[in-house]
Amino acid sequence: MALVVIGGVAAGLSAAARARRIDPRLEIVVLEKGPVISYGACGLPYFVEGRVREVTDLITYTPEYFRKERNIDVRTGARVMAISHPRREVVLESGAKVAYEKLIITTGARGGLPDLPGAQLPHVFTLHTLDDAARMRRFLVERRPRSAVVIGAGYIGVEAADALRRNGLRVTILERSAHVLLRPDDGFTLAVRAQLERHGVELRTGVPVMAIEPGGVAGVPADLVVMAAGFQPNVELAAAAGIEIGRSGAIRTDERMETNLRGVFAAGDCAEVTHLVTGRPTWIPLGTTANKAGRVAGACAAGARERFAGIVGTSIVSVFGMGFATTGFSAAEARAEGFTPVAARIEAWSRPRYYEGVKTVVELVADGVTRRLVGGSVIGEDGAAGRINVIATALHARLRVDEFEQLDLAYSPPFTPVWDPILIAAQQLIKEMGA
Repeated sequence: MALVVIGGVAAGLSAAARARRIDPRLEIVVLEKGPVISYGACGLPYFVEGRVREVTDLITYTPEYFRKERNIDVRTGARVMAISHPRREVVLESGAKVAYEKLIITTGARGGLPDLPGAQLPHVFTLHTLDDAARMRRFLVERRPRSAVVIGAGYIGVEAADALRRNGLRVTILERSAHVLLRPDDGFTLAVRAQLERHGVELRTGVPVMAIEPGGVAGVPADLVVMAAGFQPNVELAAAAGIEIGRSGAIRTDERMETNLRGVFAAGDCAEVTHLVTGRPTWIPLGTTANKAGRVAGACAAGARERFAGIVGTSIVSVFGMGFATTGFSAAEARAEGFTPVAARIEAWSRPRYYEGVKTVVELVADGVTRRLVGGSVIGEDGAAGRINVIATALHARLRVDEFEQLDLAYSPPFTPVWDPILIAAQQLIKEMGA
C-alpha cells in the first residue's frame, strides 16, 4: 500500500510520521513543492527582527532525516498539479505521476494580495516562507529603509510590525476592519492599539487598501510594505479533483479528517475542523491544529481508527512583550453564533502586588441561557498563556461559569495571587448574570 502526502510542513509531516508509527511496512511518499520542509513558520518574524540569527535555525528536520530515520520518502521541488482519484495518482509539474492507495492533502494556506496593484513592486513582501523572511531581512540590511506599512492587523501583521519597529523603522498598520487579531472586540482592539502606540507603531483601522504605490500606501509613506492580509486556504487542487469544499472555504472533512472521496484525507490550514463550542465546521488556521489534525489523518490513512474532536481556536501573540490571548468567541461572535452572551472584563494583579505583580486583563464570555462558558481573552505580560489555556480547557469540558469559578488553582506569591485573575473574572461574570 502506498500513502502519498501532498505538503511537507506541519500537518503533512505530522501525518507521515504518525502513519509510519502505525504501520512500519507502509510505503510513504511526501511531495513538497518548496525547497525545504519542516520549518517553524511562526518564527519568521523573529528572524526578521534579528532575534533568530540564521533563517536555517527555523528548520527542524531535513528530507534526509526522514529518509534515514523514518523510512519516509520526502521529495522537495515536487509540485502537484492534479489529483486523479479514479486512477489513484497525482500528476507533478514535471509530468511524472505518483500512484497512491491513500492520499493526504496538506496544501496549507496563502496570504498576501497578489492581485492588488503594486503587489509585485520590489519593496513589497509577504511573510510565509523562509525565502520571504530571508528576502525581507536582506532588504533591511542592504537598503536601510526608514518607514514601513503593514497591510493587515492579524497575527502576522502585528508580529511583523513589532519586528520592523525593533529594527528602527517608523511603522504604520493599515487594517480594513474595525478590529485587530481577527477578534471583533472593541476592548481587546483598544488594548492592542494602546500597546502598539506605546511602542511607536500607528494603527489605522477601517482603511481598505486599493493599491500600493512606489512611495507609500493609502497616503502613508513607506520604503517597505508587508502584505499580511487576504489569508485563504489552498483548496484549488482538491476542488478540481471533486473534493467538497465547506462553507468556510476550506476542505470539508469528518472527524477522521477524511474527505468525501474515500481514502482521501485533508489536514492543516487547507481543511475545516469542528468548533467545539458550536459543534459546527470552522476554519481557524493555526499550527497547533495542523499538527494534531495531521496526526489523526496519518493514523486513519494507515488503518487506525482515531478521531479529531475539534478546537476552540486558542491563540496568543506577543506585542512588544505583552501577551494578547484569546479562545472561543468574543461577545459579538457568540451573538452571531446564536448564543445569548454575557461578558465580564476585569483587571487584576498577576501576582501579589508586593511580589512585583503586574496588571492582567481577563474577559470571560458565557451563554446567558445555559451559563456555559463560550469564550475568553487574557492580556498581560505575565502568565497570559497559562491563563488562556485554563479557559480553553474549560471550553473543551463545556464548563458552566459556576463550575469554572470553583476551580482548584495553584497559589504561591511568586506565581499567582490567592484569587487568580481568571477566577475574579468568573465571579464578576456570575454577578453580571444576576446570580
